[in-house]
Amino acid sequence: MTTSPSDLAVVGAGPAGLAAAVTAAGLGLRVTLLDAGERPGGQYFRHPAPGLGAARPEALHHGWRDFASREAALRAHVSAGRITYLPRHHVWTVVPGAVWTLHAVAGPEEAAATVLARSVLLATGAYERQLPFPGWTLPGVVGAGGAQAMLKGGLVLPGSRVVVAGSGPLLLAVAGSLAAAGARVPAVVEASAYTGYAAHVPALLRNPGKLAEGATYGGALLRHGVRLLTRHAVTEAHGTDRVEAVTVARLDRDWRPLPGSGRRIPCDAVAVGHGLVPQLELATGLGCATLPSPDATVALELDAEQRTSVPGIWSAGETGGIGGAQLALAEGEIAARSVAGRPVPARLARTRTRLRAFAAAMAGAHRPGPGWTGWLREDTDVCRCEEVPAGRIREAVEDLGARDARTVKLLTRAGMGWCQGRMCGPAVAALAGTDPAPDRRPLSCPVPLRHLAALPPELP
Repeated sequence: MTTSPSDLAVVGAGPAGLAAAVTAAGLGLRVTLLDAGERPGGQYFRHPAPGLGAARPEALHHGWRDFASREAALRAHVSAGRITYLPRHHVWTVVPGAVWTLHAVAGPEEAAATVLARSVLLATGAYERQLPFPGWTLPGVVGAGGAQAMLKGGLVLPGSRVVVAGSGPLLLAVAGSLAAAGARVPAVVEASAYTGYAAHVPALLRNPGKLAEGATYGGALLRHGVRLLTRHAVTEAHGTDRVEAVTVARLDRDWRPLPGSGRRIPCDAVAVGHGLVPQLELATGLGCATLPSPDATVALELDAEQRTSVPGIWSAGETGGIGGAQLALAEGEIAARSVAGRPVPARLARTRTRLRAFAAAMAGAHRPGPGWTGWLREDTDVCRCEEVPAGRIREAVEDLGARDARTVKLLTRAGMGWCQGRMCGPAVAALAGTDPAPDRRPLSCPVPLRHLAALPPELP
């Protein structure tokens, strides 16, 4: 346990946390940066281990210079003693008091670690939203972000013929990266229609860089001969030992599969994801207020300086709504300046406002339609951890009177497994007929019992 509190503890070393840590240290604060990963960068700037000998890791990233400059600043601040960097430290709770106490599980040996800080900044990022379909548990079906992580972090492909499916701009980036690395991508299957952006023309025009980025991804798909199918979804995966083909069906405006529109596409892997879900367990455990987002997820309620509703707790990045790396970098810097009591430059405030407007447009355009549950069969597993099929969840709602996801969980065990509902939560909520709601959890990750037994008895 550290005995001297830092001025600021930053949880998460992705774009937001990294920007916050180096900015705060540059303003004279003593910072502790904790991250569950082995190297800084988070999921967005995940990069190969040095032992893999990647000659040009920047080729797999957009905006690599932003990361490289802040990583260099991190190293300099660590060497100067202004930042204590603790990789492989998974914070499982934050306890209020005269100073904040952060408890973490550290390293592969799962040692107990404790950090004290006068202020806390949560930059915990997000995880993928999955909408199940028959066959999604077959080997070879992976998350779209997972496929990108395999390529960025391990220089491996999920397969040689990969269908990329789901909804959201991440699909274009994933397909382009896989194709450039040598995979055959028969199609990008997008459940939404890009005409959904038409209602947000001002936000698009204020972000020409985002439009150029989209054009770059589109050009990459053309060069590699990748088909883009909008208003389509993978409604079933087929195979025995692993996926061998998928059925792709056309959707109506509510995402209901249109009868007779299905076609098979041979493949040996599927990279599928329907956007991202803010990771809020630490924040909601502290009682931080939340609000609904346009993409049917829940995000933190933050003020103009990235403060949460709990005094002494700031947050930046995807926790405030999914917006991408550029927005996360700006918000991390704003939060750090606020913690240090420094004014926020007008340039930064304008950047955040502009990028938040684009994020809202993106979220609304790719919001899942209610009809997607129409591609589920009664025996389709929705909760993979506890093997709870859709039929049992529907029974809990229709026959047993469940009216929310928590009651469904108590009646069926959906969400009680290893991932604690992170994978199945949105699907269970949709089948229960409710919007996802944030859980207030005492633990944000698995914790050895010996850690809990060693805590002081007065700990709430």
